[in-house]
Amino acid sequence: MKQEKHSTFERVLAAAGILAGSAGAFVVGYFNPSTSNFFPVCPLFAITGLNCPGCGLTRGFHAFFHGDFLTALQFNLFLPVYLLVFFYIGITLFLIVSRGRGLSGKIFTPVSIYGFFIASLVFGVLRNLPFYPFTIFSP
Repeated sequence: MKQEKHSTFERVLAAAGILAGSAGAFVVGYFNPSTSNFFPVCPLFAITGLNCPGCGLTRGFHAFFHGDFLTALQFNLFLPVYLLVFFYIGITLFLIVSRGRGLSGKIFTPVSIYGFFIASLVFGVLRNLPFYPFTIFSP
């Protein structure tokens, strides 16, 4: 089955998405989240002191952009999954802008989405356990 081409408005929105994502990546890569105080604090951590599944991602992306892959994984072990999702979305947006249709969304099945949420929930619980080896999951 052939995908329909996106309208001009959708292509402009895709270009805006690319620009916004690139600007966000630039800010995270340029400014160190550990020393810059304008990055938002995780609300769950601020209120409860617990790490959510996304805690450490900004610092992890900063380390990744600077080639420090092991440090990036120490901040958040799920970083490679987020990288794959962002890469897929970026390629899709680029293809929408350039040829009018993106990659197929067939990889985002209910099973894969629920699996991601369940794995994130399990990771979020494990990284808050106060004993070894689970303490290594905390950023």
